[in-house]
Amino acid sequence: MGTILHSAAGHRQGTGQPMVKVWDPLLRLVHWSLAACILAAFLVEEGDTAHRLLGYTALGLIAFRVLWGLVGPRHARFREWVRGPRAVAGYVRERLAGRSRRRLGHNPAAAVMILLLMAGVAAVGMTGWMQTWDAFRGAEWLEDTHEALAWGLLGLIGFHVLAAITESLHYRENLIAAMLHGRKRALDDDAR
Repeated sequence: MGTILHSAAGHRQGTGQPMVKVWDPLLRLVHWSLAACILAAFLVEEGDTAHRLLGYTALGLIAFRVLWGLVGPRHARFREWVRGPRAVAGYVRERLAGRSRRRLGHNPAAAVMILLLMAGVAAVGMTGWMQTWDAFRGAEWLEDTHEALAWGLLGLIGFHVLAAITESLHYRENLIAAMLHGRKRALDDDAR
């Protein structure tokens, strides 16, 4: 794991390979704040004030992330990393065959996961919020939907973490650390 540590000079320790800034501070703050909100919402009592505030905060973070996906820096923008089904299928085929290339930003499969996670958080948050409306107060079907969506979101998060670990090992690059400090190894054509 020592090869994954980075010096203050922005080079991968022992290789002199340049590091480049990929994930901006706001994107990283949203990512980890969202993770904290979701974890905390699972730990506190469902329906209490803390649970609701965590849900509203998560919805606000998703709203900000959508805005940041439109106006944020290069690697935060949707147009930079969201690709069509053909690109996703091509990447998955290449990855399964062991021929996929490392990308500086998100790969097409990761983009799908991010969109699913964002939609999942929004769906859980909206069904939670709807339970406070007079029209849906006490609606058991909505409570059941909220709970099923929350458990589905937890499954997606588990898959997301497993994929980040798998990709880190495959490409020999600590993607979790990159989401903390914002830097990744430069690609040959990005080392300008």
